[in-house]
Parts: sequence; structure tokens; C-alpha cells
Amino acid sequence: MSDKHFFPETAANTLVPKYLRAFTAANPHLGLIESERVVYEKQHDRRAVSVISGGGSGHEPGWSGYVGKGALAAAACGDIFASPSTKQILAAVRATPSDEGHIMMITNYTGDKLHFGLAAERAKADGTCRNVAVIPLTDDVSLGRSKSAVVGRRGMPGHMIPAKITTAAAAKKYSFDRCVKLATAVNAEVVSIGSALDHCHVPGRAKHETLPSDVVVVGAGIHNEPGAQRLSPFPPVEDLISHCLKLLCDPNDPERSFVEFHNNDTVVLLINNYGGVSNLELGALTDETMVQLGRTWNIKPARILSGSFETSLNGPGFSISLCNLTNAANEVSAPVEELLDLLDMKTDAVHWPNVFSPDAYKTQTEESTTEHIEHRPELAHENDIKVAPSLLDSVIRTACLAAIAAEPNLTKWDMIMGDGDCGEAVQGVSEGEHPKLPYSPFIRFGTSADICRNRHYRNTRPRRKQGRLHHEVPPSHDRRRRQHGREPGRDPCILLSAFTSALQQVVKRNGGQSASSSTTYAQTLAEAVETLKKYTGAREGDRTVMDVMIPFAESFAKTGGDFAAAVRVAHEKAEGTRHLKAKFGRASYVAEAQGQAIPDPGAWAFYEWVAGMQKAIEQQ
Repeated sequence: MSDKHFFPETAANTLVPKYLRAFTAANPHLGLIESERVVYEKQHDRRAVSVISGGGSGHEPGWSGYVGKGALAAAACGDIFASPSTKQILAAVRATPSDEGHIMMITNYTGDKLHFGLAAERAKADGTCRNVAVIPLTDDVSLGRSKSAVVGRRGMPGHMIPAKITTAAAAKKYSFDRCVKLATAVNAEVVSIGSALDHCHVPGRAKHETLPSDVVVVGAGIHNEPGAQRLSPFPPVEDLISHCLKLLCDPNDPERSFVEFHNNDTVVLLINNYGGVSNLELGALTDETMVQLGRTWNIKPARILSGSFETSLNGPGFSISLCNLTNAANEVSAPVEELLDLLDMKTDAVHWPNVFSPDAYKTQTEESTTEHIEHRPELAHENDIKVAPSLLDSVIRTACLAAIAAEPNLTKWDMIMGDGDCGEAVQGVSEGEHPKLPYSPFIRFGTSADICRNRHYRNTRPRRKQGRLHHEVPPSHDRRRRQHGREPGRDPCILLSAFTSALQQVVKRNGGQSASSSTTYAQTLAEAVETLKKYTGAREGDRTVMDVMIPFAESFAKTGGDFAAAVRVAHEKAEGTRHLKAKFGRASYVAEAQGQAIPDPGAWAFYEWVAGMQKAIEQQ
């Protein structure tokens, strides 16, 4: 694949806003929060469920192209192939208020799950959402059950089908619970497989190794993944389609038989262009797929969608998706015609096919959405926790100082085991704690979660200037962050938000004064850890921060609030990560990481924070 571009060195921070400004200028029924790269429907009806989505840029027309009446209420657009930040997602939520609730429909990738999960918890904690659900869309079959057992199947372009049905249901004022049930049922009945001739090329990044001319990949994802299988010599296209359909339809394949197809089932076929296939070839691929579905599998699609739904920049590839609406309709106790009507319902989303032309919206002055996206609802004094300001300030400050002091070791260890950015990220979070924040615990916890998320997202390096702390991003680190789309420390962000939300519920039940006991904090922390587990597959033994976070919370709860005992457990578990084999992240496959008896940097950083907190408590 050629590495020539009209914007050869343009960073995503410039290229993505340019695209979004042009897109919304050409489609005036859509609004843009430029600072957060959020596209939203200007005339969103707050009586309807708000369905929002988003993901990395480079997949256009996903996600901005599916915002509009009868479609998404808003979409948050991240860097190229990287998840949008929690701040962006919250901006999308706040731009589309709903009396019913918000549903976040996302592709099943780690960054998206964590950031949308954190946004959901934050929205619940600050009262932005009445109801909120995060639904990871999972349709890829290439990896099979064994390899996807922990994290679930990847999100592929087939998820456009449940997304369209759910957004249409929301537009028709279906209830929040009904929309969630529809989304879940239809998603469970989608299977997808991708195939590619080569990698795409991302502007400004190193070129991937070109695939040999006699090789075609099956199981290609949408982020330049290497693919599950390489077929060589290059088979005839008829054999390639046959191979792909067998992976989707064979009921005797225990690894990939996720959806059953029977005679006379109502099935939707979606053929997606990864961006680099001509319309002529895509049409021919669609035709061959239809022929073989009928001849070999006795499947005659009731609807056929063919085009560029979710691309991989200029990737020379395509994907096939099948959705069994009959099974989904049975699951939700609805006639299949109802689901077809929702799929067919007209929308003014610019890139959904076969829609009516949107009415021209007159340009008018409207209330600025950006003014309230940062707003944190005021907290009544009687609903807050009663904690001595000096203790709260000392605990947070001492914890942060301990983590800052550990930065050299964290950086050294992560240079071996990971990307080398863990120490800087922890230091950035810790130094971000402002000395003059309000002494409300809820506001302090919430602001700490904001700082945690923002500092890790930017991966900043601190420097001193004129007596104040400033941050600058080294070019090499910024480039690496954009390239990998990785953000350490998201788990503690979700934990803080979930902890705040759970604690608020305790305060409402018992009153602020009774909520300030160590026993209550211990029980609330245990609840927060359980919430965190919904958004990550990492568990104790996987050599991550969870190796310390989970046993710390369990010990704190089991001992009835003995913080010192829980810190001792945290130290023991952090030390224990020296001997664990990494199952997540770069350390799981980097050769120099093997055989190194060093602790996991993230796990050790969490220990340093709680150990610092204990030191402050002892000094009171």
C-alpha cells in the first residue's frame, strides 16, 4: 500500500478537526463541539433515548457520518485508530440530554470500553444521566471462542445493523429498557469476517511491511492488525468468499458457530469496504457473496447493504457481515417485520444508505453547547461527607508525593516491560492535584478522576517555569502515543468514579456524617472494584494494576476497614508481580520482558499511592 498522502506529516490533532469542520459545514443539521471533536444532532429530542457512539478516526464515515434523526444522537471522534477520551465522551453525553437515558454503543476494543465505561460512571456520579448503558458490539469470528474468551469478540462493521435498529427505536420513543434489550439481542445475532490484500498507511507514521503479492489475509481487523490467517498462493476470489462464508455459517465449527441460520430466516447482509477497494470490485464481491449464500447455505438476504460503512483509512480490503433478525426478534418477543421496519426507517444521517434528502436547516444562532459540558452540578452541603479538610488534603498530597518519588523506578521498569511511559503518567497525575481545590470529598474525588484521565491521555512530561508547574509533550513520546493509542492508568480513573458514585448512594441513604466511617469506605471500595471489572478483562494474576487493586479492596472490606492491613496486602501483591507472566499489553510479547524479575509498574504505582495515604493517616 502506498505511503503517499496529500497530508503526509499531518498529526491527527490537525487532520481530524479539519475533516469535522468541513463535514458539519456541509451538513448544517449537525453541530460540532470542535474542542472535543464531538458531532451531535442539533435538533435532538430529549424525550427520546440518546444513543451515542464514537471511536478512533480513520474509520470514516464511522462515526460522525451516522449522526442525525433516526440515527446516533452524537459521536465522539478520537485520534487515528485511538479511542476518544472520557472528556470527549462526556461532552457528547451533555450535548444530547435525555429524560429517558443514554445508551453507548461501541466497538469492543479495550480503549473504547474503558473510556466509555469511565464516562458512564462519571455521568451517573454527577447526575448527568437518568439511565446509562454501555453495550460493546461484538461480531468478529476470526479469533474464535478460545482466543476471545477473556475480552470477547472484536467489533467489526457488522455492528452497524444493531446500531441502526437501536437508534431507530430510540427515535420512535421506545423505552430505555426496550432499546437496551433490542441492542443486545440484535448484536448477539451478528457475525463478521474481514479480508485484506495489504495494510493501510497512516499519515505521518512508519510504513507497515507490505504483504507479498501472492498472499491474502483472512480475519483482517480495522486497525492494521496482521490478520488471523494468511492464504497463499492467492486463491481465486470464489474460493476466498467460500472460505469466509464457511467461517460465518458452518454450524459444525465449535470455535466460530456464534449464530445459527435456518431455512426462511430473515437475514441481513452487509458488505463493507475498508476504503481502498473500488466500487466496481466491491459490487462484484457482493454479487459473489449473494450467489454462494443461496447456493451453499440456503440463505437469501432480506436486505443487502454494500458500501463504505466503517473504513480503515485506505485499506485494500472488505468484510462480510450477516445478521439473523429472526433469532433476534424471537429473543425480544417481537415480529421480525418490526425489526426490518426499524432498519429501513429513514434517517438524515449523511452516510446511511438509501435515506431521504435532509431538509435544509436555516443557519441560526443557538445556545452554545460548549458552555455547559464542563459544568459539574453543585453539591448540597447536607449531601456531602463530613471529613476534616486537613486530613483530606494531607492524605491526597502524601499519596501523590510517594508516587512522584517512585517515578524513576516506574520509568525504568516500564522501559523493559512496556512503553516506558508509566512513570511519567503517574507523575503527571500526582502533580496535577491542585492545592486549592474545594474540600468537598465528592468534588475532590471527581476532580482527581478528571486529572487522572487528562494527564494519562496527554502523557505529559513536567517542567518548571516561573515558579509554576507546566507540561510539554516530547515529540517522540507524542508520536508514540498517537501511534499506539495507549493510555496507562485508566483503571484507577474508573475506580475513582465508581467509588464516588457508590459513596453518594450511601450518603443519600444514611446522611453525610454516618458515611464517613472506614467500614463504609471499605464496602464502597469493594463495590467500585466490582464495577471496574465490568470494563476490563484483567484480573488478579494477569500482571496488571488489578493484581494490587483487587486484593487491596478485598482486604480492606474483610478486615472491616483496617486500612493499614490492606496496605500491607498491597505491598505483598505488588512484590508478587515480579514473578507473574504478563497476559495483557506489550509486556506479554516483548522478548526483553521475559525472565525479568521486576514488579509491574502500574501495580507498584497503586501501592505507592495507598502507602502514602496510610502514612498521612498515621501522622494525624
